[in-house]
Amino acid sequence: MKNKTLDSILNVDMVKQKKPEEIKQIWKQYFSGEDTVYAVIPGKTFDLMWKRAQHCPSFLFALPRKEGYEFFVGQWSGAELHFTSLINIQTQGEAATSQLILYHYPELQEDKGIVLMTAEMDSNFLNVPEAQCLASQVQLFYATDRQETYSLVETFNHQPDQFKYMSVITELEQSRLGQELRPQQDPSMPTA
Repeated sequence: MKNKTLDSILNVDMVKQKKPEEIKQIWKQYFSGEDTVYAVIPGKTFDLMWKRAQHCPSFLFALPRKEGYEFFVGQWSGAELHFTSLINIQTQGEAATSQLILYHYPELQEDKGIVLMTAEMDSNFLNVPEAQCLASQVQLFYATDRQETYSLVETFNHQPDQFKYMSVITELEQSRLGQELRPQQDPSMPTA
């Protein structure tokens, strides 16, 4: 699915006649039956993410699992963001393949103020809620107003020896992102 253009997904000329709200509905409807992740990102949010991605093209994202967390390296390549599990990078090096790719389409940003996003994922590794959790973290870390949050991205890229994995988990837990991925404690069970 390389070089997936917006034109290959929808009729861009037709969509350009629509209002942003209508485009959002079309995008949502198009993917609603699909087993994938998609979003309509406000233009200003994407601008911030994009500017920061140029300065900091990779980051370590944490995905809640039954036992702890699994780490994924997110690597920007143009308007695509490739996620590869850290264990795969450690074991396969350069040959490690992406388990999730987010495609950002800024074609409508200037006229409509929105950027469309869709994804391609390896369903042997990730399900939709897990992929959604990773996709949401991109905004959490790259589009945040909190300098402390974004400084984790800067540290990972420019001072890797000072980067602390646990700070990503702390940030994730504070944001409450991915909480639905954790098995819930049965309230009738006594806790130790």
